Amino acid sequence: MTAQANVGVVGLAAMGASLARNLAHHGNTVAIYNRTPKRTDTLMEQHGDEGAFVPSYTLQDFVDSLIPPRTAIIMVKAGEPTDEMINALADLMQPGDIIVDAGNAYFPDTMRREKEIRARGLHFVGCGVSGGEEGALKGPSMMPGGTEESWQTLKPILESIAAKAEGEPCVTHIGANGAGHFVKMVHNGIEYSDMQLIAESYDLMRRGLGMSANEIGDVFEQWNKSELESYLIEITADVLHEQDKTTGKPLVDIILDHAGMKGTGTWTVQTALSLGVPVTGIAEAVFARGLSSQTALRQGAQAIDFAGPDGSLQLSEQERESFIEDIRHALYASKIVAYAQGFNEITTAAQEYDWKIDLAAVARIWRGGCIIRAKFLNRIAEAFESGQAETSLLFAPYFKEAIEQAQASWRRVVARAAQYGIPTPVFASSLSYFDGLRADRLPAALIQGQRDYFGAHTYQRVDKEGTFHTLWAEEGRPEINA
Repeated sequence: MTAQANVGVVGLAAMGASLARNLAHHGNTVAIYNRTPKRTDTLMEQHGDEGAFVPSYTLQDFVDSLIPPRTAIIMVKAGEPTDEMINALADLMQPGDIIVDAGNAYFPDTMRREKEIRARGLHFVGCGVSGGEEGALKGPSMMPGGTEESWQTLKPILESIAAKAEGEPCVTHIGANGAGHFVKMVHNGIEYSDMQLIAESYDLMRRGLGMSANEIGDVFEQWNKSELESYLIEITADVLHEQDKTTGKPLVDIILDHAGMKGTGTWTVQTALSLGVPVTGIAEAVFARGLSSQTALRQGAQAIDFAGPDGSLQLSEQERESFIEDIRHALYASKIVAYAQGFNEITTAAQEYDWKIDLAAVARIWRGGCIIRAKFLNRIAEAFESGQAETSLLFAPYFKEAIEQAQASWRRVVARAAQYGIPTPVFASSLSYFDGLRADRLPAALIQGQRDYFGAHTYQRVDKEGTFHTLWAEEGRPEINA
């Protein structure tokens, strides 16, 4: 087959087909291949007139149709199928060719694959892609890792299809080997926290204030005209306004209250634990999804009928309006914490894995195409560019002021939720994180004393240098240098 395509896509399920079409819409000649020929045929029958496609029915023909340096983007099932396709492509490619994994891969797998493929003289790029099927078709946010050399080939291709925010393409080279998939993983972790905060806000209004789904949808519609303007707030209003066509009830009332997850939130928390970085809001959001799916456990709690408040807040009309405004402020403050924690995890990982990640650039490419796109990402980018957020996003003057202005509302929301029995794990944990940062002295001193008592783990002192151990169980309990 004559080489004529400047890029190829392997795997033509929903995401892969949408990405291939997006590439064709923007002047690329796109080689396409799917293990099941029917999907290739379907794409050509339904969308073949949308641009220049080169269909292939064998992997060899697919590779032969690519212009060197060959660039193949794979969109196949994660895990073993990804490894099989990478190796099959590598067997047919030449030194300098590029394999791009655009699925959600765990970053240590990407690092392993990059090392193995580099040893064969090829480039391997783990590329995070956010925006779902619609984003893949109309413009996603993309986070490619890999070498600078591979980026030079990929840059014009990926910039052609990326979402645009204020005229800038939402794609940048993140860093070496697994950096791209790592940043996409953290993006998804922040997404978990953001979604749970919105759900907690909804619950406070629905159960606490007795508002209808439609009324709450109106609130979110108004909030989307404030500093909370974002894709998730926008779609929340749409979801809450939707009526079930069968029953006529709000569709949200018909949907089973079990939230699914595919692993990226869990990976974010597991990785943060291994790095020693607290991502409390993200962790609580993951645990909240887990609890929602513990059907037997929740049914057991309902069966024994625990005593406690019923969640109903008895408020006057004026108090109700004031509390809705408190929720808005608490949502914004907790959202800032989620981003601060996520960026802290990226910073720590960059040090651990020797990645040179431009945090301002990351914030800018999240302004469009991705699920967590939001108005305040410009402020985040500015904070990192100016150096004001070098230690934490919370320390940048804009966000410090926002938190300070919101914290009275934030405290009222968490206190009232606890008083009336409405769970707000992310609101509460985010506030506790903030208070932990503010504390002049944390109770960890007591924990160190306990650890030294039962395990001789030693401790340090505030008044002199060194490491110490106390013989706690002996009379007089003398202190010794460890």
